[in-house]
Amino acid sequence: MSAVVLLIAVLIPFVGGFVLFGGKEWSYRKLQIVSETLVIVTSLLVGLIILQRPEEELLFFQLTGNLRVVLKLDGLGCVFAGLVAFLWPLANLYAFEYMSHDEKRRHTFFGFYTMTYGVTLGIAFSGNILTMYFFYEMLTLVTVYLVMHPMHKKAIRASRMYLYYSLGGAAFAFLSIICLTIFGDTSNFVLGGVLDMQKVSVHPNWVLIMFLLAFCGFGVKAAIFPFHGWLPRASVAPTPVTALLHAVAVVKSGAFAIIRIIYYSYGADFLRGTWAQYVVTVMAMISILYASTMAVKEIHIKRRLAYSTISNLSYILLGATMMTPLGMIGAVCHLVVHAFMKICGFFCVGAVMHQTGKNYVSEIEGLGRKMPWVFGCFTVAAISLAGIPPFGGFISKWNLGTAALLSESPLGYAAMAVLLYSAFMTAIYMGTIVLRAWFPRKEQILSFDENDRDPGWKMKLPIVIFACIIFLLGIFAKPLLNMIQNVAYGVF
Repeated sequence: MSAVVLLIAVLIPFVGGFVLFGGKEWSYRKLQIVSETLVIVTSLLVGLIILQRPEEELLFFQLTGNLRVVLKLDGLGCVFAGLVAFLWPLANLYAFEYMSHDEKRRHTFFGFYTMTYGVTLGIAFSGNILTMYFFYEMLTLVTVYLVMHPMHKKAIRASRMYLYYSLGGAAFAFLSIICLTIFGDTSNFVLGGVLDMQKVSVHPNWVLIMFLLAFCGFGVKAAIFPFHGWLPRASVAPTPVTALLHAVAVVKSGAFAIIRIIYYSYGADFLRGTWAQYVVTVMAMISILYASTMAVKEIHIKRRLAYSTISNLSYILLGATMMTPLGMIGAVCHLVVHAFMKICGFFCVGAVMHQTGKNYVSEIEGLGRKMPWVFGCFTVAAISLAGIPPFGGFISKWNLGTAALLSESPLGYAAMAVLLYSAFMTAIYMGTIVLRAWFPRKEQILSFDENDRDPGWKMKLPIVIFACIIFLLGIFAKPLLNMIQNVAYGVF
């Protein structure tokens, strides 16, 4: 298969977004049909690309010298692209019902929503760090409007903060690109790294500093502490947006980029045992401790899940910073499993807010009896997030714990302790919601109206599918783990 299909897959939703911008006079039904058609066609094409992966690269355009924007699909890109392609049509379907009451700027919303799909695929298909950086910053531009969509003061402030944080991270990441251009044999992604050790030996600490800047720069979108402040505030965006921000498009792109720079640019062998590894590992552990604790204290449901995202994204980074194949396996496994857990959780919370208008944990007493489908699926996501078998979260956390204990880093045991603490806190902040919904306190006076019920099928179907997948990933984890192991060892 020709590599041109990579560009086509990126351009279909991106160009389609501009088409949707012109749909101001369309009926909502027509808008839905066009949007979902674009997304489904793109996802089917991505599936075909993964099954018949092109071996060659596609030169998009060349700036100067070896500064090229190149599309090329490798094993890690297949995992990320496949995840995005599976989730997006279902997320789009959910958004149709969720946005049905918002008659202002719906065409613009779905235009940017669809364009974000294409840009995220561009990150997955990037053949070198410059291409990834190009799409990574484009992702900021197409998602900032989605955060701003409600157009009230909180949304505007949140979008500005998101933009400021992202631009600051971009500056850090850009310095790292310069470093890799100078000290690397190539700018392409190569498992094991691209650094020329003869050049690096002259200024090893400068290279490590540039790696730390890259980690922090790309870590902004992964919401690592102390660059996490934008994420809880971005919860003011509509739930279809926050779900994709937290599950796939933005934060997962940040985690994906960090896995790239560790294992495919700087090289785990070069970084392992250096002071830079200790710094980034400690940053990931602090993020987990901080976010898990804050999630327990947070009373707003969406912001509680936002802190949960910060914690779980740092699980991925913690696995990646082990700088071993096992660490990469744990990181990629949690990247996949967490996407399903978190999008399921956010969609359930969004359904509660959409149907009832309730936003706080204290307001959901007894709602499980009125919304059994929503809270049944939320319970599955909550149990999985806590790492309880037989759900998918147990598998990914088991691999992360194994990587920590078997790593050559002295921080491995500390990392394991942090994971156990976070699992305990997760059980508290997710379990509180589940228990309140299903087992209200007797003294609590419950007040329901006719809208306090499960949503329509467009919102319900994605939630049920995600809950089923969370269970299946725990029961039938071997195919996923085999694929990820092949990616980590360069076989796939």
